[in-house]
Amino acid sequence: MSTEIIEAGGGEAWIGTAAQIVDDPAEITVGWLAAALRAGGVDADVVGLRYERIGTGQVGANFRVHLEYADPAAAARRDAPATVVVKMAAGEPAERKVVSPGYRAEVGFYARLAATAHIRTPRCWQAAISADHRSFTLVLEDAAPAEPGSQEAGCDARQAADAVRNLAGLHAPFWNSTALDAESSWLSPGGDEEADFLGGLLVNATVGFVERLGSLLTDEDTATLHASAALTSRWRRSTRAPFSLLHGDYRLDNLLFPPDGPGVLAVDWQTLSIGLPGRDLAYFLSTALPPTLRREQEASLVAAYHERLVELGVSDYSTEDCFLDYRRGMLQGPLITVLGCMFATAQRTDTADRMFVSMAHGACAAIRDLDTLGLLAAS
Repeated sequence: MSTEIIEAGGGEAWIGTAAQIVDDPAEITVGWLAAALRAGGVDADVVGLRYERIGTGQVGANFRVHLEYADPAAAARRDAPATVVVKMAAGEPAERKVVSPGYRAEVGFYARLAATAHIRTPRCWQAAISADHRSFTLVLEDAAPAEPGSQEAGCDARQAADAVRNLAGLHAPFWNSTALDAESSWLSPGGDEEADFLGGLLVNATVGFVERLGSLLTDEDTATLHASAALTSRWRRSTRAPFSLLHGDYRLDNLLFPPDGPGVLAVDWQTLSIGLPGRDLAYFLSTALPPTLRREQEASLVAAYHERLVELGVSDYSTEDCFLDYRRGMLQGPLITVLGCMFATAQRTDTADRMFVSMAHGACAAIRDLDTLGLLAAS
């Protein structure tokens, strides 16, 4: 699916039409859903539906919609789904400005870029976002019985290998690609000003993170978090090549694993950006695997990721360069973990605290093991 970006006044842009956007599940009618499926290439006569809330998202609300067709056999022949997931904005419209760039990024990915990527992600039948980016609606494939991973529980080497090869399917088609220039109205690689802003924001947020969770952090991890924050601006300025499309928050909670075997799907594209591909890889491996297992498996897992890049056409990029960029990308862990914790809109819980501490510990251990701070300081 590819949808044109329509320019509005003041440089704003939206995708789709107002009729395709719902802000309340009660607005999901049989006619609306039939039109959404037609937009995605499936023409079937929807005669009934029911929905239920799934997940606990704070900035987005997800509903599983069960469909009834006038002719179920004909609908099955046309690849009409038995269920879909409808994702929409959450919270009061006036309060959504702060998260609206994330809405724009996720809708933009599904509407403009998903068809080019080789990463497995749910099929999207319809994507639409308003001109002010504060309302959006996606009609997505229901990936059940696949289930999300758990940051606190971690994953095994087999699941990690599936995930890193899938990640290469996102990076390879956009590797150093000028095709991303066409998305500049809504997707930017960021410049020095953004690097300095993020660096300053992270320095302050790290102070709060340590104050909040310090009793659960080791002194060593606390020191690594502060040192990483201090280098973040320099890191963002010095890691702009190679570049590709980044998921930005490629972690276990945003991956759906089938009950048996490979075939993981990536979801939640609100942190989409352009940057060093090694950032996604480093963030995933350092937060998904316990440090001991990551030390044992990281060389083979980085090699598996690189092998898939080559299979998909990335050339002039050696395994050695790939591992170097994996080391360079490690500051993505503290960046996303600390900011995610300190700016989360969900109510604080012991479970969430343990998750953030686990992620911070994994990222900090990898930064020390791989001497990322020394590498960046010398660059």
